[in-house]
Amino acid sequence: MTNTTLKIEINSLPKTLRDEVADFVEFLKNKSKTKSKLKTREFGYAKGKIKLSDDFDEPLDEFKQYM
Repeated sequence: MTNTTLKIEINSLPKTLRDEVADFVEFLKNKSKTKSKLKTREFGYAKGKIKLSDDFDEPLDEFKQYM
């Protein structure tokens, strides 16, 4: 449904139902605000959880022909 079609449909409703639509829109806006908040991140939380191999920067055998 396009924005224009949605506006026409809402405007065709009786005032009491338009008020309910407005309340529902407010409900949805509040609902999305509470879900989108991120937890505060602790610096260094993943320290020590990721280990790179000692030869990480060495060329791969598969690409030796291009060197």
